[in-house]
Amino acid sequence: MALPAVLQDKLRLPAVAAPMFIVSNPDLVIAQCKAGIVGSFPALNARPAEQLDVWLEKITRELAAWDAEHPDTPAAPFAVNQIVHGSNDRLQHDLEMCVKYKVPIVITSLGAKEMVNEAVHSYGGIVLHDVINNRFAHKAIEKGADGLIAVASGAGGHAGPLSPIALIQEIREWFDGPLLLSGSIATGDAILAAQAMGADLGYIGSAFIATKEANAEQAYKQAIVDHGAGDIVYSNLFTGIHGNYLRPSIEAAGLDPDNLPESDPSAMNFGSGGNSDAKAWKDIWGCGQGIGAVKEILSAGDLVARLQREYAAARARLLGS
Repeated sequence: MALPAVLQDKLRLPAVAAPMFIVSNPDLVIAQCKAGIVGSFPALNARPAEQLDVWLEKITRELAAWDAEHPDTPAAPFAVNQIVHGSNDRLQHDLEMCVKYKVPIVITSLGAKEMVNEAVHSYGGIVLHDVINNRFAHKAIEKGADGLIAVASGAGGHAGPLSPIALIQEIREWFDGPLLLSGSIATGDAILAAQAMGADLGYIGSAFIATKEANAEQAYKQAIVDHGAGDIVYSNLFTGIHGNYLRPSIEAAGLDPDNLPESDPSAMNFGSGGNSDAKAWKDIWGCGQGIGAVKEILSAGDLVARLQREYAAARARLLGS
């Protein structure tokens, strides 16, 4: 499937780095873009709200400087994630900042609003929308999103319950636009597998937590290295929405990962832990099932280089067969 112009011939690896609450910051985004994949961050990571202007100026300035100095290997575009939910009282402000800096890609989550899509389209940007099922996918496209991010079982943070095979197959029955796959993608082989299923790009989050640029405490990074898929717990306790979290962080909060109560979805709280005293993302660490592939803490550039080598090797094996 054809990618939009903002992504055509701009990526050295068919991948987008997912925006991660608290973890993603300008240094990580810049490193990801320089390495040749889309870097992204949630607008809400810039606190207070006025900090978003500072972050966007830094990212656009440094990427422009990189492009001027490296015309043969220009940076990939970057993306800003907007939480399109009634609880986000910063949406209008943050959207205005995206328009001011002409952010190339806006990723929308937890709701689809035509006014957001129209604002991004006004300067030529594109909108990719997170979905966990086919029904939400239809709604997002009907409201003007340009592409979809299929958030399947095994994805870090807020994640859906569906198999990536089932989710991609159902969406591709009717949608031929940009489609990304999120869920346990932490190797080049997994990126190629996502494409084989019908996605255009892999969507990678948890592996970047264990990078030098990530805004995560050292214990969090080391836990990504030390644990695997069996250490991931799926619960809606912490924000009101089901998500995947690292078992040791739940235990450290004095909770039993095997006996977590159900939360009231109406008590959504995306930044402070909702229905638990432990704070989601800060104390309870979001994480996907693909972390078994993460063996050491690397720079973001070195991680992308590893993914590129693995992707090339996987393609060569397939072509050789």
